Amino acid sequence: MAPKIFIDGEHGTTGLQIVSRLQQRSDIELMSMPVEQRRDPAVRTQFLREADIAILCLPDDAAREAVALASDAGTRFIDASTAHRSNPDWAFGFAELSQAQRKRIAGAQFVSNPGCYSTGAIALISPLVGAGLLPADYPVTINAVSGYTGGGKQLIAQMEDAGRDDAITATYFAYALALAHKHVPEIMTHTGISRRPIFTPAVGRFAQGMLVNVPLHLDLMTGEPSMANVHAALADHYGSGSVVEVVSLAVSSGLPRLDPEEMAGTDRMKLYVCGTEGAGQVNLVASLDNLGKGASGAAVQNMDLMIGG
Repeated sequence: MAPKIFIDGEHGTTGLQIVSRLQQRSDIELMSMPVEQRRDPAVRTQFLREADIAILCLPDDAAREAVALASDAGTRFIDASTAHRSNPDWAFGFAELSQAQRKRIAGAQFVSNPGCYSTGAIALISPLVGAGLLPADYPVTINAVSGYTGGGKQLIAQMEDAGRDDAITATYFAYALALAHKHVPEIMTHTGISRRPIFTPAVGRFAQGMLVNVPLHLDLMTGEPSMANVHAALADHYGSGSVVEVVSLAVSSGLPRLDPEEMAGTDRMKLYVCGTEGAGQVNLVASLDNLGKGASGAAVQNMDLMIGG
């Protein structure tokens, strides 16, 4: 029998994107509550308990409630909220972290889907910590810009409907200026850094896409932290995988600019190592779709691992 997949919160931005990826697949049974029963708690509980895998596209508290309703029934979960991303009992759904991580996701009952910004930041930082190039107490700075769809339905409406009282007219804005963004704990947990990073996210007036930038001073790193060695550490870690591509130094050094919409519509990620060899600095950039590898696409990748795909 095909595994039964239930998306709890299928009408939100992330849920709709997951549905679009799954609705034509014949190797799964996609469960969907009738519209008129969406607010019926008994029907929701039944769907959660009958699913082989429930993908939670919900606020944190609602995600915790869903797990409590059906975990004893053997339902497996992929949680796209922030609720469980730093919980050691949950497998962190970034398979490219290591082969061990891939195996853990495949066999887990509980999988937390990474945040979009943290996917890029962890992809850049974790291999350098693992290679002994980036000390755990390095003062990491992360700057990022995302398409506005990452903010959900309200932000989408604010950006797309100029007639709203709360419409946003800016072409670009920074936020989380109090340095307390919800992705910071998972970045620290899954990179191994011990000093809280300074993280400044921003939103641009484009729907999908994202750049996550981590600039580094080589003289504050350990080992032999040349630009070439930083690139080699990333390239060795990710190899020739189909999901994460480490762009060659030759290509990166010749780029006049990076487009945050480059990876829009894909479930992949590109990593760039930029700078000038010998100048003592390196500029790391992750390019991904905030709704692809940064959300819905990653959820489907995790689901495929869990069903043995």
